[in-house]
Amino acid sequence: MSAPTATTTAQGAEPMSHRQTLEALSGLLLVLFVAMLSSTVVSTALPRIIGALNGSQTQYTWVVTATLLTATATTPIWGKLADLFNKKALVQIAIVVFVLGSAIAGFSQSAGQLIAARAFQGIGVGGLQALVQVAIAAMIPPRERGRYNGYLGGVMALATVGGPLLGGLIVDTSWLGWRWCFFVGVPVAIVALIVLQATLHLPTLRRENVKIDYLGASLIAAGVSVLLIWVSFVDSSFGWISWQTLAMVGGSLVLLALAVFVESRAAEPVVPLKIVRERTTALAILASLAVGMAMFGGAVFLGQYFQIGRGYSPTEAGLLTIPLMGGVLISSIVAGQLITKTGRIKPYIITGLIVLVAGFGLLSTIDHQTSLVFVGVGMFLVGIGVGMSMQNLVLAVQNTVALRDIGAASSTVAFFRSLGGAVGVSVLGAVLAHRVTDRITHDLTALGVPASASSSGGSTLNLGSLPAPILNIVRAAYGDATGHIFLISACIAVFGLAAALLLKQVTLRTSLDLPDAGAGTGAAAGSGTAAGAVDGTAAASGTPATSIDGTAGGSAADAPDRDGRGATRVG
Repeated sequence: MSAPTATTTAQGAEPMSHRQTLEALSGLLLVLFVAMLSSTVVSTALPRIIGALNGSQTQYTWVVTATLLTATATTPIWGKLADLFNKKALVQIAIVVFVLGSAIAGFSQSAGQLIAARAFQGIGVGGLQALVQVAIAAMIPPRERGRYNGYLGGVMALATVGGPLLGGLIVDTSWLGWRWCFFVGVPVAIVALIVLQATLHLPTLRRENVKIDYLGASLIAAGVSVLLIWVSFVDSSFGWISWQTLAMVGGSLVLLALAVFVESRAAEPVVPLKIVRERTTALAILASLAVGMAMFGGAVFLGQYFQIGRGYSPTEAGLLTIPLMGGVLISSIVAGQLITKTGRIKPYIITGLIVLVAGFGLLSTIDHQTSLVFVGVGMFLVGIGVGMSMQNLVLAVQNTVALRDIGAASSTVAFFRSLGGAVGVSVLGAVLAHRVTDRITHDLTALGVPASASSSGGSTLNLGSLPAPILNIVRAAYGDATGHIFLISACIAVFGLAAALLLKQVTLRTSLDLPDAGAGTGAAAGSGTAAGAVDGTAAASGTPATSIDGTAGGSAADAPDRDGRGATRVG
C-alpha cells in the first residue's frame, strides 16, 4: 500500500429502500425549495425593495449578484466537504447558515446592508444547491436519476412560480411589507431541517489529515469579484481605457492565474483540474456557464420589466412570469421521464438549448408596448429550454465519474453555472443601466428638463418620487432596454448549444458507481486495485486506492450500488 496522505474510514449503511429514498427525497426537495425560493421570492419584489431603500440600478443588480457570487465561491468547497465528511450534517449546516442570512437580510436598513446580508445568505445557498445533488447521487443510480431529476424540476418550477407570486403578494400587503420576503423562508427551512433529521440516512465517511483548498477558493472568489466590480462601474465611474480598468482587469487575471496554479498543486483542489479536463465535464461546464449567464442574467430582469417598464404591480408581475415557470415545470418532468426510459441524455440537452435560443430570440424584440401574449410565448420557450438542459448537464457529468468523485464533479458544474449567472447578471445589469441612463438623458434633454430630475429621491427606481411626465420616460426607457439584454442572452445561449453538440452520445449507467467499481472481478479483487476507478487506477481525487480498513476507494463504500454491485473489499 502506498504511503497515504489521508486515511479513510467509512461507516457503511444498508441500501435505502424505495420508500426510504422517497422519504429522504422529500426533505431534500424541501431544501431545494428553500434555496430556490430565496432568489425567486425577491424577483418581483426587488424593484419595490430597492425603491424603499432608495437604492440604484447598480445596487439592484448587486443584490442578486452578491448571492450568486458567494454561492459560486462556496459551492465547490461544500462539494469537496461532501466527499470527505457526513453529507447529512453538511446539509443541515447549510440550512442554518441560510436561515441566519435570511434573518439578517430581513432587518437590513440600507441597500448596502442588504447586499452584505445576501452575500452571507449565498454561502448557505451554495451549500444547498451542491449538497442536494450530491445526496441524491449517493442514493440513486444515474439511469433512475432521470426520473428524480423530473421531481427536482417540478420543485424548482413550484419555487419559481410560487416565489414571484408570494413576493408580489407580500410587498402588496401593507401589514406584511417587503422584509417578509426574507423572513418567509425561515419556517420552510426549519421544516426541511426536521424532515431531513428524521428521513435522511447516508453512510458517514471520515478521512483524516485532509486539507481543504481554502486558498484556491479565495483566489477564485477574489478574481471574479474584482472583474464583476469593474463591469458594474466601467463607462460610468471611469472609462474603458483608464488606470482603474487596467488595475481591475489586470488584477483579476493575476488572481485567477494564481488560482489555477494553486489548484494544480493542491492535494484536495476545490475545482479538480483532472475532472475538468475530461471531455464530457469540460463541455458540460461550458454549456452550464452559458446557460447560467443566459438564464440568470435574463430572467432576473423580467420582474423589473413588468413593473417599471409596463407599470404592473408586484403581484401582477408574478402572475405574468407563470409561462416561464410553467415551461420549466413541464419540460423538466417530461424530459426526466424520457431520459430514464431511454437512458439517452444528449438529445434532450441539445433540444433544450435550441428552444432556449429561440425563446431569447423572441424576447429580444420586445419593448414597453409589446403584446403580453408574445412575451408569454417567449418566456414559455425559455422555460422549456432551461428545464431540459440545466439539471441534465449535471447528470451527464455524474454519469462519467466514480461515486467517490460525485461531490467534486457535481459541485464543479454547479460552480461554473453559478459563476455564469453572476457574470450574466452583472454584465447584463451594467448594459441595462447604461442604455436606460442614455435613453432617459436623451428624452429629458429633448423636453428641456435636467437629467438629474429623474433621480429625485436618489434613484430612478424610486418611482413614487417622480413626476408623471418623467415617470413615463423612465418606464419607456426600462421597457425598451430590456429587449437588448435578451438579445445578448440569446447569443450567449448559442455558445452553450455549440458545447452541447460536441458531447459524446452515452447511455446512462444503472449502477451508483462506475461498472469497474462493481462486480469486482477476481483479478481486480486479488490485485487490490481501486474499485472506484475506471481503469483500475486510483480515483481522481489523488487519495490512495486502498484505505486503512481494506475497503476499495473512499466513497465506494459510501453508498452501495442499487443493483448490488457495491465496492469490493480487498483481501
